Amino acid sequence: MRITKQARRDAKALFQSCLTNGVLDETKLRTAVQKLLAAKPRGYMGVVQHFQRLVKLDIDRRTALIESAMLLSPGQQTELAGMLSRRYGQGLQISFAHTPSLLGGLKIKVGSDVIDGTIQGRLNRLAETF
Repeated sequence: MRITKQARRDAKALFQSCLTNGVLDETKLRTAVQKLLAAKPRGYMGVVQHFQRLVKLDIDRRTALIESAMLLSPGQQTELAGMLSRRYGQGLQISFAHTPSLLGGLKIKVGSDVIDGTIQGRLNRLAETF
């Protein structure tokens, strides 16, 4: 289904109305969607589709995954969380994973940003150059 420019504008305005201090507010989100679905204005399905895409992108942008070859101490986790919060803003959902196959280092993924400081990543890049 093709989404019109007006539906995109309406979805963006709806999305902006659901933000509180730059962070998506779940109660506002639910209320806005319920009102939209109850009113069913012209082209509302396009608005809903684009709105869903905007919400998904925001959730991805606010989700961080930190993979490490060794278990990180609580102090290291707090330090990394603070660094990421300063860089990407408040409201970041951070999860930590222990992945021994990385051999060493850290791999941090926030939205579409990937910071790969792992030995496995370096080996892969070296193998690609040959």
